[in-house]
Amino acid sequence: MTKIIIWNEYIHEIENSDVKKIYPNGIHNCIKDFLSNDTNLKIETVTLEDGESRLNKEILKECSVLIWWGHKAHEKVSNNIVDNVQRRVLEGMGLIVLHSGHHSKIFQRLMGTNCNLTWREFGEKERIWVCNPGHPICEGLDPYFELEMEEMYGEPFQVPSPDETIFTSWFEGGETFRSGLLYKRGNGQIFYFRPGHEAYPTYYNKNIQRVIKNAVNFVKPKNDSLWEDIHSPTPKSNRPQPIEKIIKKGISVEHPTNKIK
Repeated sequence: MTKIIIWNEYIHEIENSDVKKIYPNGIHNCIKDFLSNDTNLKIETVTLEDGESRLNKEILKECSVLIWWGHKAHEKVSNNIVDNVQRRVLEGMGLIVLHSGHHSKIFQRLMGTNCNLTWREFGEKERIWVCNPGHPICEGLDPYFELEMEEMYGEPFQVPSPDETIFTSWFEGGETFRSGLLYKRGNGQIFYFRPGHEAYPTYYNKNIQRVIKNAVNFVKPKNDSLWEDIHSPTPKSNRPQPIEKIIKKGISVEHPTNKIK
């Protein structure tokens, strides 16, 4: 059983009646509904209001994949949560960052950049092209698919060069954008997927649902035995006892009391 946690601010759906009509139970529950077709997944949802009580070290310890949607309250996410999520990614947990999560604290932390981009909210057609049809995240997709209404994100996207670009988008206004990016940080896989503006029914689209389902299976840890071993990261420590027999030469400046037996 693979444990998935879906994190969502859950603010737009409460404050904006138009958004609530599209996602009456929140974006997080919309994603949970279509992922629930996979009986191998154990899915939980967490919102900003839950705070650390639902996203602490112990809960994250058992999480295989964290899905993150945020927009207008990035600064309200506690640094403790960011620290804990970063630790788990480095240990092997998969992370899927959706849409405006590009400005989340955790994505900026893992990228090491401001993750800025250009944007326009005109409800434009978006054509999403598959860059690598053979990649597992692209399984079951046509060479491209379209969304009739989406928020435009445009280049330059100020993130590090990805390990692989999975999708690229063209918008009705002429801009293009790298819409699906893969990164590896420590033992963990990170997938950024651009579509998902709260004012449009993007997460009901079957192609979008397929991409997220495929991404969950791709970024989750593959080696169960390794997964058990990496719950605690490699400590920063001196290792005075060598594996092979050696003769100590010179002096020990940092740890003069260490002796090789």
